[in-house]
Amino acid sequence: MANITKKVSWSSRADESGATGEGTPLLNGSEQPSYSRQSGGGSLFQIGRLGTVDLDEEITSDEDSQRGRLKEIPHNEKLLSLKFESLDYDNSENQLFLEEERRMSYMGFRCLEISRWVVCGLIGFLTGLIACFIDIVVEQLAGIKYQVVKENIEKFTEMGGLSISLILWAVLNSAFVMVGGIIVAFFEPIAAGSGIPQIKCYLNGVKIPRVVRLKTLVVKVGGVICSVAGGLAVGKEGPMIHSGAVVAAGVSQGRSTSLKKDFKIFEYFRRDTEKRDFVSAGAAAGVSAAFGAPVGGVLFSLEEGASFWNQMLTWRIFFASMISTFTLNFFLSIYKRQPGDLSYPGLINFGRFESDSVAYNLYEIPLFIAMGAIGGLLGALFNFLNYWLTIFRIRYVHRPCLQVMEAMLVATVTATVSFAMIYFTDDCQPLGQEHSEEYPLQLFCADGEYNSMATTFFNTPEKSVRSLFHDPPGTYNPLTLGMFTLAYFFLACWTYGLTVSAGVFIPSLLIGAAWGRLFGILLASITPRGSIWADPGKYALIGAAAQLGGIVRMTLSLTVIMVEATGNVTYGLPIMLVLMTAKIVGDYFQEGLYDIHIKLQSVPFLHWDAPATSHWLTAREVMSSPVTCFNRIEKVGTVVDVLSNTSTNHNGFPVVVHIPASDEPAKLCGLILRSQLIVLLKHKVFVELARSRLNQRKLQLKDFRDAYPRFPPIQSIHVSQDERECMMDLTEFMNPTPYTVPQETSLPRVFKLFRALGLRHLVVADNENRVVGLVTRKDLARYHLGKHGLEELQLAQT
Repeated sequence: MANITKKVSWSSRADESGATGEGTPLLNGSEQPSYSRQSGGGSLFQIGRLGTVDLDEEITSDEDSQRGRLKEIPHNEKLLSLKFESLDYDNSENQLFLEEERRMSYMGFRCLEISRWVVCGLIGFLTGLIACFIDIVVEQLAGIKYQVVKENIEKFTEMGGLSISLILWAVLNSAFVMVGGIIVAFFEPIAAGSGIPQIKCYLNGVKIPRVVRLKTLVVKVGGVICSVAGGLAVGKEGPMIHSGAVVAAGVSQGRSTSLKKDFKIFEYFRRDTEKRDFVSAGAAAGVSAAFGAPVGGVLFSLEEGASFWNQMLTWRIFFASMISTFTLNFFLSIYKRQPGDLSYPGLINFGRFESDSVAYNLYEIPLFIAMGAIGGLLGALFNFLNYWLTIFRIRYVHRPCLQVMEAMLVATVTATVSFAMIYFTDDCQPLGQEHSEEYPLQLFCADGEYNSMATTFFNTPEKSVRSLFHDPPGTYNPLTLGMFTLAYFFLACWTYGLTVSAGVFIPSLLIGAAWGRLFGILLASITPRGSIWADPGKYALIGAAAQLGGIVRMTLSLTVIMVEATGNVTYGLPIMLVLMTAKIVGDYFQEGLYDIHIKLQSVPFLHWDAPATSHWLTAREVMSSPVTCFNRIEKVGTVVDVLSNTSTNHNGFPVVVHIPASDEPAKLCGLILRSQLIVLLKHKVFVELARSRLNQRKLQLKDFRDAYPRFPPIQSIHVSQDERECMMDLTEFMNPTPYTVPQETSLPRVFKLFRALGLRHLVVADNENRVVGLVTRKDLARYHLGKHGLEELQLAQT
């Protein structure tokens, strides 16, 4: 590493420190990042080549090529955005908090516990209802569309002029997708995609703007109905997780800030700590409704999201998941006119895998592992293509009208490819007595036969997956499956990342099920005794698991989701081995799809552990400094000026106390947040006013909770010239016991403390308890292990 490291100059620490960074637009990539230099805050030390190099030194050709490569791709993967704030998962144990806790009786605590269970039950119920609504509407719309197109094709097969049918199909698809694209692109862009990366970030402690708003939920539900009905290569399962999280965030607060309606219930839960727990329950309820997998939902929240976990939380989340899957089951059974027949546990139902027909032998396990490796390779290829496509979109397709046009183009191409493949394949299958095809299309087949390629395209993707799992051997021609896999792979890759609400679960399962079934058919054809490989359905299942695992890289939760969705624990071991293999092989080439999209958004995401080779870095080198501190009794004018300073935009301020009549520097005595100071200024809690108006109501925690989560900006608070001369006593509002670390603490220790406790600010103090720096999420997220050892990302103002 010696030949490539240079002297690092600190990049723009505009959020916590005095220097301001140059603005770098992270969306259209038209400008190159320009870095400001700041000497304060730790010694200069050597680190990998991603640090800003000293421009005075000569640039070697190796360095030059590195810089040149960065110029070619002006996207934001090598930057961390300063626009993302952190959530505060640490309770501020100030005097108000302690007084409230002292006043609360044993019954008060019991009622709080009961209301947590009530909220979780409501989350499960509403998430199940939303899933049921999406399912019914999509089925109705897709049914009408396929019926119209099928009748049209049959009419023109006899008369000639099938191109009219193609135009009709393409126009119908484009119309649905246009509606879905317009509501997302123009009304709520955060509702695009599956929403899983955003919810992962939220549970990690990053405040993604507008991610859990009511408007986001409405657009998400409308968008996903349009994109699935529009025949795109997408699923409705991923968005259910986002929808569940939004429902949880809304219900748990007992009010809607969007509708400006406060129901005066659940007021105690109006803080980040409680809200985060409910959002993880909502995400689990979403998984549960999507797959009929309550245990898988709990494990998804644990594996993908929460930074903090306890036993009671697990139990409540499981309760929400169970209620969610039961609600969906119950209402779908009524819709299907079989009330009480609870056989619709999730939006996708893999159908029953009967043990005797799909038993596997020990010698098949190596074959399953090989399929896992294929899934890992295909998943890495999918992610690689989607990564470059996303960079292209960030750079060129950032206007809403262009985004809608791209979505319509994809819809048209999807219809054209589907039509061409149905038209050019002559894979005719006899129509059995109990044919499961809803829209059997005869086309050029003989009477009593149907085109099997049309079955895969003339269905919602969920039904296509089920037919690949359960149709009897001989239903599909190997060439049909090969063509379908190839076409759908590229269509799904192009579709993920469009400005429509859509998930990647179902397309991945469908691609995997198609090549898995093909694998099973080929095995049966090359072995003399074909009977032992008789059922290609089980290879379709293993292929589906391998492909999905290779793309999203989930292990534990995905195993349980697949086992619960199949309703057969026999496949637990093969599915687990396949997912492990897919993850190991895929990670060698490329990260998981969600991690790639998080990185491309420049989100300061904290993984489970600090980078492996970072023990030599200490808190002194990582922290931001100098730090803006307040005195315990501070002048109002000073507070207003610091909060109004747009160049720093700090969110946490250490509170220090000077010992009177001594020359000793100020000692740390607490920490106060920007949001708390804004509430104090709004209510004019000044020392002089308190003396002059003895009957003034004392500020309570309720006042802070009422302002949460949209605290007013400092510009909206008027402070007169006389009030600027008043003093503010921060003693009872500050957190008197903030977490602190000594300067010599290693980065992994700082990281562990920060990540496990869900902190927002960590004060670095010297031996005499003087503040020397502040560690925030961005300071820790900058370091990651790259190909050249430990690398430092740049911070950019957006």
